[in-house]
Amino acid sequence: MGKLEITILTENVAGGKFLAEHGLSYLINIDNDLVLFDTGHSDVFLKNANALGLNIHKDVSKVVLSHGHWDHGDGLRFIANKTLITHPGSFAKRYRKANGTTVGLTLSEKEISKKFTLIESKRSYKVSENLFFLGEIPRINSFESKTTTFELENGEDDFIPDDSALAAIINNELVVITGCSHSGICNICEHAKKITGITKIAAVIGGFHLKHQNNQTKKTVEYFKLNGVKRLLPSHCTELPALTIFYETFKTEQVKTGVKFQF
Repeated sequence: MGKLEITILTENVAGGKFLAEHGLSYLINIDNDLVLFDTGHSDVFLKNANALGLNIHKDVSKVVLSHGHWDHGDGLRFIANKTLITHPGSFAKRYRKANGTTVGLTLSEKEISKKFTLIESKRSYKVSENLFFLGEIPRINSFESKTTTFELENGEDDFIPDDSALAAIINNELVVITGCSHSGICNICEHAKKITGITKIAAVIGGFHLKHQNNQTKKTVEYFKLNGVKRLLPSHCTELPALTIFYETFKTEQVKTGVKFQF
């Protein structure tokens, strides 16, 4: 059967008496196995967890980092002694093209490998019986991941090849859990199908990296309609113009810190 609960520890939007920041961190409870997905950029995820009566230090042994951006991984400074699963490209030095400011992780690969048992994989990796780290996402469609506002240390365009996600199998359907979807949310969903062998997507939660009511957002809406996805929970880097379309089309729920979603 399978059971999945996702607790929102860090998000751009605060719920109740919980804190918020520009970032993302979800605590995933799948079949009573706890996995931390991203950490935000500060210790907000720990403070919100404490407010919920959760002890991340004690109860969580596995962390998955979706990609090497500060707002998803700088919270790693505040935890240690866990298994950390991520793409090897997560440790690249990367910058905004507009002003040259850094967007990468504060901790280096060497520093992180001292704090964690580090598993780096470009290929998919089985985190638990029904939870998969998707590894490097093939960029297969014509409308996603075609431009970037980031660059690498050598000045080359940075399309964030390390951007990955999780796929959970619940009742023989998929729940796709994303960090920022730089690789394209539709590309991610297609890869999730391929990795798991499950074609039915029940829900998608996380950052969709859609900012405007443009062709990419409209194509994404079409994709979710075509695939019959019933539950969409766009958050973090999904901005208001895109959120408006998703709400009008799918009556999406708002993702706030402290909220628990069950699937």
